Amino acid sequence: MIRQLWNLSVHTRAFLRRYMPTNILLDAIRTRRGLKWGVPAMLLAMPYLLAASTFTTLIADGGPGWLNLLVLLCLWNTMKFIIMGPVSLILLGRARLREAAAVHPERRTKIESAELVT
Repeated sequence: MIRQLWNLSVHTRAFLRRYMPTNILLDAIRTRRGLKWGVPAMLLAMPYLLAASTFTTLIADGGPGWLNLLVLLCLWNTMKFIIMGPVSLILLGRARLREAAAVHPERRTKIESAELVT
């Protein structure tokens, strides 16, 4: 039973990761080229908050209860985009430090070889 639940959760995660638009966008932001878009992507949290507020108002006015699932989905996506901004800055800083460290030994080798020639 636990094995079936585990397999179901793995396949569900793989499906959501591959086909849901917010997950596709967040995966694109996590690449080296996309890290610079993490902070502007935080602005996408605003429409999700607006949608969650609208659904909450509809529920309060006697709307169907299944709208609660959409409220949770909107709030979840809001949190993902808000968290991705600072995380992308940290990842960008780490990537730039790693790139600088990779370039630095090459510079040192060039300088040392230039000094030996002169």
